[in-house]
Amino acid sequence: MKTLLDCHKDCKVRIVKLNTGGELKQRLISFGIMKGAEVEVLEHAPAKSTIEIKVGKMRIALRGEEAKFIDVEKI
Repeated sequence: MKTLLDCHKDCKVRIVKLNTGGELKQRLISFGIMKGAEVEVLEHAPAKSTIEIKVGKMRIALRGEEAKFIDVEKI
């Protein structure tokens, strides 16, 4: 399974599963990052271990540590 951290700039994916729980899962869901949501990768900076994504009209920056818990499939 591919994770959000594996995606490159301009990649469009659908979220398959959040492999986390508790506070982080609730925070991701509050941003619209949930199963079935379509996400576009705007920037990916492996050196800084950050990834900027677009969910709906919202732009969100995630740490690599958070992105690795999000399973995705290419659209």
